[in-house]
Amino acid sequence: MEHVRETLDALYRAESGRILATLIRLLGDFDLAEDAMQDAFAAAAEQWVKGGVPANPRAWLISTGRFKAIDALRRRARFDASQEKIAAEFEAGSSSGDAAGLAGAGEGAEVEDDRLRLIFTCCHPALAPEGRVGLTLREVCGLTTEEIARAFLIPPPTLAQRIVRAKTKIREARIPYQVPSLEELPDRLDTVLQVVYLVFNEGYAASSGAVLTRADLSGEAVRLGRLLLALLPEPEVMGLLALMLLQESRRAARTSLTGELILLEDQDRSQWNREYIAEGVTLVERALLSRRFGPYTLQAAIAAVHSEATEASATDWPQIVALYSVLARAAPSPVVELNRAVAVAMRDGPEAGLAMIDAILARGELTGYYLAHSARADLCRRLGRSAEARASYERALALTQSEPERRFLVKRLQELG
Repeated sequence: MEHVRETLDALYRAESGRILATLIRLLGDFDLAEDAMQDAFAAAAEQWVKGGVPANPRAWLISTGRFKAIDALRRRARFDASQEKIAAEFEAGSSSGDAAGLAGAGEGAEVEDDRLRLIFTCCHPALAPEGRVGLTLREVCGLTTEEIARAFLIPPPTLAQRIVRAKTKIREARIPYQVPSLEELPDRLDTVLQVVYLVFNEGYAASSGAVLTRADLSGEAVRLGRLLLALLPEPEVMGLLALMLLQESRRAARTSLTGELILLEDQDRSQWNREYIAEGVTLVERALLSRRFGPYTLQAAIAAVHSEATEASATDWPQIVALYSVLARAAPSPVVELNRAVAVAMRDGPEAGLAMIDAILARGELTGYYLAHSARADLCRRLGRSAEARASYERALALTQSEPERRFLVKRLQELG
């Protein structure tokens, strides 16, 4: 029994997103698919104890989820005759063409595309912009409403309403669950790239919780990036994939064996993934040569410069500052300004960077962004301005929701004495 429970826990962590994406494709209804998946896992907990774990657990869960949905529709048909017709259509589909798709999905081929279809559905231009990202993070990443609301600094009920409205719009407008045609792709691509990078970021630096990274999410974002590049080999798609690979290359070095945060300058660079770095550098060079690149390629170029330094002291900070200056013109934002200020501090000294960060914070745009206060605290610490460093570390500590980051900031405060 314990073995089954552990297997199901592992399957849920690794496969629930893909299983849900396939069920949404098969059932055409987000809420029905979510209920069906939960019912399938509950059924597995009972049946696998007696009959053992099936040879293809994912296919079993998808198939069981589908039939659970048909059962649910039949129960509703007692009060609404139209539900019986829908249930009959699903049941007929399971013995015809969809069955082949279902089998293929269980083996991986169709599932590979289902999450991409789901992202394009969640990012459909008919949906309100504020609902797209929330819906995608909820359905693709599996983040809770509370986690997403915290990341966007809005109340959970507000986010929940946006997600419900987006689901209703998809159902009522019959938005197709598919990857758009090649002609439509360019117009939809910017939002999809944004969402894939959000998925990656949540995996690279989890916004809350006990662990710093979520390899399942960052790995999934890289996989989706490869699929997108195969669909549309445009420079910014190359740039995004390069950026994710170059950042992901450092994952093993970013935490200690006990899960403590390790800053870039203190990382053991022998742990960096050289295959990812080589692939990322090749992609960013191709994107730059196109002369049609954008913000993702520029960020990837910055990551590539870091990857070339054999040790922190060998980092080419003048080149990084120059790239941030270009990025700030191409895609101006207070976060880019903050990152450029940190690079300037590394090139010209902490006082120069601190003046820039203070100017950014004075505008009020990053008041609730813990990294701005953490960066300010670090520069004050380097300048020996302990009281200011303490105040900024305490402000950052009050804002972060990540336990490893909290422990890191507490340690810094203790070091100040």
